[in-house]
Amino acid sequence: MNRVSSSLSRVRRAVLARRRLLAGVLVAVAVAAGLQAASAPPPRRVPVLVAAHDVAGGVVLHADDLTRARFAPGTVPDGAVRRTSAVEGRVTTTPVRAGEPVTDVRLLRGSLLDGYPGAVAAPVRIADAGAVGLLRVGDRVDILAADPRGESETRVVAARAPVIALPGDGRDSASGTVGGVGASAGGLVVLAVPADTARELAAAAVQDYLSVVLTQ
Repeated sequence: MNRVSSSLSRVRRAVLARRRLLAGVLVAVAVAAGLQAASAPPPRRVPVLVAAHDVAGGVVLHADDLTRARFAPGTVPDGAVRRTSAVEGRVTTTPVRAGEPVTDVRLLRGSLLDGYPGAVAAPVRIADAGAVGLLRVGDRVDILAADPRGESETRVVAARAPVIALPGDGRDSASGTVGGVGASAGGLVVLAVPADTARELAAAAVQDYLSVVLTQ
C-alpha cells in the first residue's frame, strides 16, 4: 500500500513539475486543430440548372431562361437536369419559379398527346383561376358548363379528361364576354379529349361559364 502511495506521489510531483510544458503542448494541439479545421476545403457542391426567372407552363426554354445553382450532396432533387443542352428547346409542362431546379417532370417528353391515342389537345379557359392553380398535369377533371342567364341547367361537357398541360401560372387573365356577360380573369388548362368533346368545349366556351372539378 505504501509503495502505491509513494508511486502516486512521484507521478503527482512529476506532473506538477512539468505542468507548464504540458499546458503548452495542449495549447499547441488546440491551435493546430483549429487551423486544420479553418483550412479544410468546403463541402463539395453539385451544380444544378435552375430557372433564372419565373417561367410559365407551355414555354420553350432558352439558355437565358436558365442559370446554375450549387446544392449540397443529398439535397439535389430527383430528376434534376445539369446540362443546358438537355433542356434548351424543351417545353415546360407546368410553371417553374425563379431559382427552382429544373427536373425531368417539368419538361415535356415528345408530344402532349403521347399516351392518349385518338385524342386531341383542347385548351379550355376556366373562369376561376384559383381552381386551375390547384391542378397538376396528370389530374383527371370534369368540365362543367353553367348558363350565366340561368336559362338551362349546368351540364358536364367533358368527363374525367386528363390534364396534359397548364400553360399559365394560375394568375393569367382573359377578359371578354361569355354568353353576353363580362367574363372575369381565368386560367388555362389543356385537356386530352375526343374530337367531338373538343367541339362541345369550344361551343360552351363562347356561351357558358366553365368550371373544373377534380375527379379520381
